[in-house]
Amino acid sequence: MREKPILTSWQALLDYLRADMAHLINERVRVLHLDSKNQLIRDELVSEGSIDQSAIYTREVIKRALELGSAAIIIVHNHPSGDPRPSDEDHTLTQRLIAAGDILGIRVLDHIVIGDGKYVSFADEGFFATNA
Repeated sequence: MREKPILTSWQALLDYLRADMAHLINERVRVLHLDSKNQLIRDELVSEGSIDQSAIYTREVIKRALELGSAAIIIVHNHPSGDPRPSDEDHTLTQRLIAAGDILGIRVLDHIVIGDGKYVSFADEGFFATNA
């Protein structure tokens, strides 16, 4: 996948993410950088933390998106507890990324939280419709 960075479907993306993140014992945050056709430019690990938190900085995510020429990003992280329900901090981070990205023309397409065999997509939950 790294040699040919194109995800062919939403299910392929979820399978890819679950295979890598669902069973980790520490929280890991990744940013998927996409071009204007929503093709994957780069999948980057931006933080690896403890059993219940991982640091991610809005400024650094947006700065890297600008460096790569990303048209859009998808934020992904796991919850080692297995429960994929987003925390208040997850919601706050997403709102900040959307606001910063809007100013600079970088769309935040989704924030996905991976749990044990499950996931929560902020887009599926209607988060972006109410925060656009």
